[in-house]
Amino acid sequence: MFRLVLHSICFSFALPVMAAPALREAPNATATPANQLVLAGNACGPTALLNAFRFGNPSWQNVLVQLPGPTDRERVSAIIRSYGMRPSANLKDHPRWSRKGVNLADLADMANEMTRGQYLPFVKQEILFLKPKETPEKLLRRSHERLATSMGKGLPPIISLRRYAKRGGTWVVLDAHFVTLKSLPTKLDKSATSFPITYIDPWGGKIAGGSIDIASSGVLAGAQGTSPCLEANFPNAAVGKKLVRNDETTALTVAALLGRW
Repeated sequence: MFRLVLHSICFSFALPVMAAPALREAPNATATPANQLVLAGNACGPTALLNAFRFGNPSWQNVLVQLPGPTDRERVSAIIRSYGMRPSANLKDHPRWSRKGVNLADLADMANEMTRGQYLPFVKQEILFLKPKETPEKLLRRSHERLATSMGKGLPPIISLRRYAKRGGTWVVLDAHFVTLKSLPTKLDKSATSFPITYIDPWGGKIAGGSIDIASSGVLAGAQGTSPCLEANFPNAAVGKKLVRNDETTALTVAALLGRW
C-alpha cells in the first residue's frame, strides 16, 4: 500500500504545470477604485481619469495632490469644476463636460491640463478603427501594444467603450463609457484573436475582467463583412444593455484609448 501511495505522489509531481501568462499590472494595483456614482451617473470620464492617476506610478499619483477634499466625491467634483467646465476646443460653444458626459478629445485635454507643470509627458488619444491596409489581427496587436506601453510608462490607460445595436438594418450607438485598464498579458501570441484584461469600472468603482477580441458579431461591417473595430467581451459591463430592444444584435466595442505611448 505504501509503495502505491508513494508512486502516486511521485507521479503527481511529474505532471506538467501550466504557467499562467505573465501580466503587466497597474503600478499601484492595490489602490481603491473611485466610484462615479458618489457624484453623478455621467461622471465616468473624470472618474476613469482619477483612477488612471491613482493606480499609476508615484509621478502620476502626484497629480491628484492638487485636488481638494478628502473624499472621491469632492475630488471628482473638483476635476469637473476646474477642468471639465472649461470651453471645449473640440465642440464649439460647449463646455467639455455636460449632462452627456465628456468626449475622448476633451478628456485628453483635461488630463494634460491636470499634469501641467509636473514634468510629465503628454497624454495621447488613439482611435481603434482599422487603418488602410490594416487587418483585424494587426488592429488587435496595435491595441495591445498601446495598452502595454502606457502601463509600462506608469499610467494605466483609459479605454473608451461604445455599445452598438443593429436597428432597422443600421448599426446605431446606444451608449458610451470609460474604464481604466488594471492588467493585461505582457506579450501577445502571434496567432492571438483576443487577449484577457482586468479593468477598473467607475460605475460602482469595481474591478472586473473580460477580453478584447477581434469582432465576431459583424458590428459596423461593410460590404466586405469585416468589422472595422474590436469587441469588448466584458460580461459585467452594463453599458447600454437596458437600451437594447428584444431580438436586436448588439456589441460592445473598443472605440479608442487614452494613455502614454
